[in-house]
Amino acid sequence: MFGILEGTGSTVLDPRFHRVIPGSARVERLWSGSRWAEGPAWFPAHNTLVWSDIPNDRMLRFDALTGQVGVFRQPARNSNGNTVDPQGRLVTCEHGGRQVTRTEHDGRITVLASHWQGKRLNSPNDLVVKSDGSIWFTDPDYGILSDYEGNKAQSEIGACHVYRIDGQSGALTIVADDFVKPNGLAFSPDERILYIADTGASHDPANGPRHIRACEVSPDGSGLGRSTVFATCTAGLFDGFRLDVEGRVWTSAADGVHIYHPDGTLIGTIAIPEVVANVCWGGPKLNRLFICGTSSLYAVMTNTNGAVWPGHS
Repeated sequence: MFGILEGTGSTVLDPRFHRVIPGSARVERLWSGSRWAEGPAWFPAHNTLVWSDIPNDRMLRFDALTGQVGVFRQPARNSNGNTVDPQGRLVTCEHGGRQVTRTEHDGRITVLASHWQGKRLNSPNDLVVKSDGSIWFTDPDYGILSDYEGNKAQSEIGACHVYRIDGQSGALTIVADDFVKPNGLAFSPDERILYIADTGASHDPANGPRHIRACEVSPDGSGLGRSTVFATCTAGLFDGFRLDVEGRVWTSAADGVHIYHPDGTLIGTIAIPEVVANVCWGGPKLNRLFICGTSSLYAVMTNTNGAVWPGHS
């Protein structure tokens, strides 16, 4: 356990940082042993966190009451992003399966999306559930570029898009086709904005995007409109992120967690001694931020709360 500001490299860039991080806050390393930890999802009904260890093809589970960690599922088809739907079911992006699935309450797995116009998806990466039950997910090609995080293959679609699964009909539509490598995504608390990371710089460091875009959600809630660059990463690349109840963006970066005010100002960072892939709100009050570092699971208590909708937590 180490202090937020005690020789850790964490930085206060704006006085507003002190409103969200207690002065006594400590970063806890809860567990270590992953190859690439990703996709944390909180289940309030049983006080557990489920996350992915993509190269090891397994999903892990942390029991917040006992502190114990065990295997939730293995093999896991190289699962990446996870979230929880309004009924408390696990929804998962699978690199290996090249699909989005839902784990039913009885353990059965339902495939929600696997093809676009007869062509296999690339490797669904991250996802979020909107209050109307629709599921929005990104589909870059990271899981088919090699056998490390999935199965090496050629893209059948030939591009990387953002998709929406309708909550009633299950119909799949493209909501954004102008991203290089769409990655993490999350709605604003009022669901009027969908924030989407583009990590195109992973394979084009000189010219590729390394930012989060803020995309306006259409009035009927089924598509996206105008978008602007919300923030550009100052340390590596943004990956997964979540919002708190006041609309601040808590995002992964190469040196830890970066916190952005809704106006786009970087107000501070929480240093983590590993590259961070994703974060998730948890705990009974959704005021504990769980952090997936490269090989470890971390957590820190905050002075704010995660957005209350399950798909945002």
